[in-house]
Amino acid sequence: MRRLGAGLLALALVLLCAACGEVKPGDLFILTRTDAATHAHLTLLINEEGGVQCNGGQELKLTDQNLVLARGVEEELHETSAAHTVLPPKPGSVYTYSYRDEAGTITFSDNSAGKSKALQQLQLLVLQTAQQLCGISD
Repeated sequence: MRRLGAGLLALALVLLCAACGEVKPGDLFILTRTDAATHAHLTLLINEEGGVQCNGGQELKLTDQNLVLARGVEEELHETSAAHTVLPPKPGSVYTYSYRDEAGTITFSDNSAGKSKALQQLQLLVLQTAQQLCGISD
C-alpha cells in the first residue's frame, strides 16, 4: 500500500512539472527576466483575465491599464515570437528577457539593438509589475 501511495505521488509530481513553464489556453505569455550580475530570475505568467503570477506564487491582479498593455504587447509580438527571434545583448547588458507565447519565443536584452516599441513596452510592464505586485525593487 505504501508503494502505491509513493508511486501516485511521484506520478503527480511528474505531471505537475510537465506543465511548468508552458503557455496554456487562457495565458497571454510567460516572461523570465534574468539579472546578469546576480543571476536572479523573475518569472511572470500573465493570463487573459489580468491575473499574474510572480515566480509561481499566488495569482495577483494587473491594473486595467497594464492588462490593456499586456494584451496589446502580446498581439504586437505574435509574428516576432513565431519567428523565434533572438536579439543579442550589447556589452554592459543588465537584464536578459525570455518571452514565450502560444506562437513561439523571443529572447532579448535590455540593451539589444533593434528592439521594437512593443518590446520596450514589455520591459516597462515587467518593471511596473515587479515593483507594484511582486514587491521587487530594481
